[in-house]
Amino acid sequence: MPHARTLALVIAAAAAITTIAPAGAADLLKLTVGQRGNWDTSISYLGEKAGIFKKHGIDLEIIYTSGSGETLQPVIAGSVDLGFAVGTQGAMAAYAKGAPVRIIGAEATGAADYWYAKATSPIKTLQDTNGRTIAYSTNGSSTQSIVRAFIDEFKLTAKPMATGNPSVTLTAVMTDQVDVGWASPPFGLKEQEGGQIRVVAKATDAALVRGQTIRVIVANAQALEKRKDAIDRFMQAYRETIDYMYSDNPQVLKDYAAFVQVSEPMAKRVRDEFFPKSLVDPDAIKGVDSVMKEAVNLKFISEPLTQKQLDELIQIPPRKM
Repeated sequence: MPHARTLALVIAAAAAITTIAPAGAADLLKLTVGQRGNWDTSISYLGEKAGIFKKHGIDLEIIYTSGSGETLQPVIAGSVDLGFAVGTQGAMAAYAKGAPVRIIGAEATGAADYWYAKATSPIKTLQDTNGRTIAYSTNGSSTQSIVRAFIDEFKLTAKPMATGNPSVTLTAVMTDQVDVGWASPPFGLKEQEGGQIRVVAKATDAALVRGQTIRVIVANAQALEKRKDAIDRFMQAYRETIDYMYSDNPQVLKDYAAFVQVSEPMAKRVRDEFFPKSLVDPDAIKGVDSVMKEAVNLKFISEPLTQKQLDELIQIPPRKM
């Protein structure tokens, strides 16, 4: 019965492989990420390229969007697991309306975003934007909340306009479709240095931004419940990637420079001048009460969330020592 014995051994080996393979297989997480190429939105890309997520048993499928609104909708629909650079107020608004959204980390506390006009434009300050158009990315985004905060704080009559990502916005500004555009480094730095555009305002000119978490990492509530272990491991890898990005390892700047097609000195300038490590710390949502108060004032939500609601909304996986 040698044939039967051989067949039995083959079946047993196949069964063993079937049993063992899933344990060694990586978990696939699908992400939407706003604004491809910003330093703070490149964390998942750089960590994957460095093999950090793979080390934690995570594979990534990354879809880039033009802003918070586009990032959040697939999370709500459950077609992706996680969304990045979602405006904090937009996340609060979605949750308040019953959307299955949970905040699992801070994405940006403070911001490097800025607003600019053509060098030939008479607009030099925010006060000069009265009666003119001023750009933000998409509805529900942090850039929309900042523009609305500019208008509210400085008593402006500027007209907000959704223009999408920085490259599309730059084209709109240069062709006079919008008076004041928005961007985040490295976008627009070459144009600034070349004298084509001038900075009109920085995000930190709005009280809403200073020291407060204006963008968050969100998860679909069902995904967080069913895939908690994978998402916990993702966050450990995310934190490890941030440490790597601010280390002396030159590879991270090489990879980022290639990713956004800038020089390595420009990549280093973007990191060192515009994105302090504290800006991308995922472990604390800062200024929640102030952000929520502004969300009510700017009509993102009708009333403040209760502490019970906040405890359900904000579920940051603990850092493992």
